[in-house]
Amino acid sequence: MADERGVLALVLETEGSTYCSAGAMAFFGEATQVGWLSGGCLEPELALRAKEADADGRIVWMEIDTRADEDLLSGSALGCRGRLRIAMIPLRGIQGCEAVFDAWLAGGSACERVVHADGGIVMATDGVDMHWQLPGPGPDWTGAASRWSPPLPRPPEVMVLGAGPESPVLLRLLREMGWRTTLVERRMRWRMRASDVDAQHDVTPAAALMRGPFADVVLVMHHNFELDREALDALSTTSIRFVGLLGPRQRRDDLFKLLSPLQRDSLLPRLHAPVGLDLGGSGPEAIALSIAAQLQSWRTDRGI
Repeated sequence: MADERGVLALVLETEGSTYCSAGAMAFFGEATQVGWLSGGCLEPELALRAKEADADGRIVWMEIDTRADEDLLSGSALGCRGRLRIAMIPLRGIQGCEAVFDAWLAGGSACERVVHADGGIVMATDGVDMHWQLPGPGPDWTGAASRWSPPLPRPPEVMVLGAGPESPVLLRLLREMGWRTTLVERRMRWRMRASDVDAQHDVTPAAALMRGPFADVVLVMHHNFELDREALDALSTTSIRFVGLLGPRQRRDDLFKLLSPLQRDSLLPRLHAPVGLDLGGSGPEAIALSIAAQLQSWRTDRGI
């Protein structure tokens, strides 16, 4: 990535109503944009400033403030009533940064990102620690800090034990929302394309839970009673914080009849059955949306 001509836009701080939070990132290449820092209203200006940063090889500091009444009806008429402070960082000034992001994407650790007003940048995660110094003056913002360290938590992990019609939609949606996804499925019919999931294993649930990766959430979705029982049996010995079971409450009750009292006591405080919010609708897409919505709410509540 750092060998390309392009710019990493990093939100250092926000105030008021903004589309994104401090720590959000977007990439601007010559004809490419990955990520969004607004609903589209700021991106044309961000793209122009990205070209400036790329050409000069220095950080371009941007402050976008739309909190005043006149900003509602003038200029681009954003109407968001907020302020963002953004560092536009040319990738050729932070060569090797892909090693940090690759380590972060591998899961398990947050990424530390520190930006200094004098152009110093630090990125570190999971044993990868890199430093750079970019030229140019610092920002001329009123009351500006001299150092920013916007958070980048580790990616949340979801493991799906068993697949069905809703699995491709669900796993793609979760990946797009920043989750790392693992599918554990021994039945060839339900195996997925490698591009649709981060990892895929043809093993038993017990073996998958022993080998990792670390999972915040495990979903039991076999559409098969005996396979679901096997999965709950394995999960009862883990400390996974969110266990989701697909299917009606009666299915959960029938499965629990085959588990020991100790297993039931272990699962009940963290079991969500049926998994998914009651959003209405039916079919694979509606089921996938209801589960993704519940997981995103759970993730937000815990700051993952």
